[in-house]
Amino acid sequence: MGRVAAAHKVDFVAASAHQTAMTIFALPFPEIAPEIFTIELGDFAFSLRWYALAYIAGLVIAWRIVVGLVKRPALWGADGAPMTKEQPEDLLTWIILGVVLGGRLGYVIFYSPGYYLSNPAEILKVWEGGMSFHGGFLGVVAAGLLYCWKHKLSAMRVGDAVAVSAPIGLMLGRIANFINAELWGRPTDVPWAFAFPGQAAQDCPDVVGICARHPSQLYEAGLEGLVLAVVMLWLAYRRGWLMRPGAMIGVFLTGYGLARGFVEFFRQPDAQFVSDGNPLGLAWHIGGYGLTMGQLLSIPMILLGVALIARAKRP
Repeated sequence: MGRVAAAHKVDFVAASAHQTAMTIFALPFPEIAPEIFTIELGDFAFSLRWYALAYIAGLVIAWRIVVGLVKRPALWGADGAPMTKEQPEDLLTWIILGVVLGGRLGYVIFYSPGYYLSNPAEILKVWEGGMSFHGGFLGVVAAGLLYCWKHKLSAMRVGDAVAVSAPIGLMLGRIANFINAELWGRPTDVPWAFAFPGQAAQDCPDVVGICARHPSQLYEAGLEGLVLAVVMLWLAYRRGWLMRPGAMIGVFLTGYGLARGFVEFFRQPDAQFVSDGNPLGLAWHIGGYGLTMGQLLSIPMILLGVALIARAKRP
């Protein structure tokens, strides 16, 4: 947030002045159309968007990573890999359903329950946006548990393989968020700030001229994506952590929760949480301190992740 306080300590009377400043410099936002191409057949038009491509590429890469892991039984210790090399393809179908259904329902429940209760038909309009990572994560967990129960597989060991494959998809998704000029950060005067297009992005009280914002999507792509992927692949291939059931799930939960919680300090909160009395968009606050919805949802992930790492037994 440039010069926003680093612990979400809020003076609700003067917070607006802390989170904005006169812009001296802003990087121009790259002009990349959200649609890669469009096919028109009469009245029917089909567009492939960067966000859809990110989902597809992330899932395919995740599938290939899981296949690569199960093809190396030595990584898993005496019991060998938890799946055959054919099963990850079947599991992928279940995960896709979990991501879409969980991500959409999570957004509805966590971020805009009142609106969707009044407009239930809008829940089905996934193509208009509105997906929650935390909801998608819960959807994947539910789908994975059902798949493992059906095929009598170890949910913890299968979950470890899926966890190793997840960060690359997160990185691609956040890059797509940047291309779409959505989920941008708070106003700032840092030299790498971007002038995101659109009225909402330029609606910055007390900012003179162009409103520059943190490219928080790229922060997330780097931390919860690239950095977490490198750490998890290193632990899986070089440190033998796949021999400790649940350890890689724990690393993913802890790493994602910490990365997301940190980037929330720079990310513009969802509009439904912002008001004149709560300009930082905190979902919970007490005694001058508060947390965003993203931070609140990340706390149980971190706690569960640390518990799983501590519980995982060395081979």
